[in-house]
Amino acid sequence: MVSTSSRASAAQAGAPPRAAPARKVLVIYNPVAGPRQRRQFGATLRHLTMAGCTVAVRETAAAGAAGTLARAALDENHDVIVAAGGDGTINEIINAVAGTSAVLGLIPLGTANVLAAEIGLPDDPRGIAEVIAHGRPRPIYLGAVGTRRFAMMASFGYDAQAVDRVDLALKRRLGKLAYVASALATWLRPRDVRFTLEIDGRPDSAASVVVAKGHYYGGRFQCAPEARLDDPRLYVCLLERPGRWNLLRYGLALGTGQLSRLRDVRIVPAEIVRVTAPAGEPIQADGDIVGETPAEFRVSSERLNLLMPDA
Repeated sequence: MVSTSSRASAAQAGAPPRAAPARKVLVIYNPVAGPRQRRQFGATLRHLTMAGCTVAVRETAAAGAAGTLARAALDENHDVIVAAGGDGTINEIINAVAGTSAVLGLIPLGTANVLAAEIGLPDDPRGIAEVIAHGRPRPIYLGAVGTRRFAMMASFGYDAQAVDRVDLALKRRLGKLAYVASALATWLRPRDVRFTLEIDGRPDSAASVVVAKGHYYGGRFQCAPEARLDDPRLYVCLLERPGRWNLLRYGLALGTGQLSRLRDVRIVPAEIVRVTAPAGEPIQADGDIVGETPAEFRVSSERLNLLMPDA
């Protein structure tokens, strides 16, 4: 008879490590996507199945449905809840599962896919499925404006004005070009205002403000280069000067990676940001309008377990 200790020694000496059990995956899917995104989605599901995952898919039917489906899933037996859609769909699900033990994965199908870029998620179906099937969940800090959490950034001023003007039907047909059209309309007819702020209790002001949680913005542009998801701070990007030509200058600097180097752009780490005036200006978070000024921005007390590629 072989003793228990002998069996244990043999296992340690030469037996291969036991594979982790296959994950039970719930995919919350926003079907408002073009043909390329649908092909990407279908191929990712096939790779998940090939990896041994048990996969269930639930489609959203209207705005807000992704969050409702995610909240319902919290009482079910899933190892991973996957957001399959754009940054707006992901934001809905984040607001449903933050602060719980749920683990979130991503299948990016949207226009900008900023959170996916931030964590270095592969852009091929096999690589995305590998992260969902075997990736390690890591807790990240979220920003919050009022009761709405955001993963990447929120803003008010020119950026939020452009988001507020986006034609959703045009966005479904043209994707990023709809944002280009809206940005052009904002440049031609900007609402030049000056915001009154408090940053950690210190008075400040700016013509336009981005409150960043990650360092990417609008895709792979960098607004606050030092911001990171594992940093328990916000980074406030203050664009100081109003006017059409300054807006153009800021846009060109952002596109060439030089925004943070401009003399009239300041990036300030902060815990709490309050905008007090003017009232009624739109606020966007993760690409969707979520409210109006005045408002308070802070780091959320509730963290999110997000599946990421191995570093």
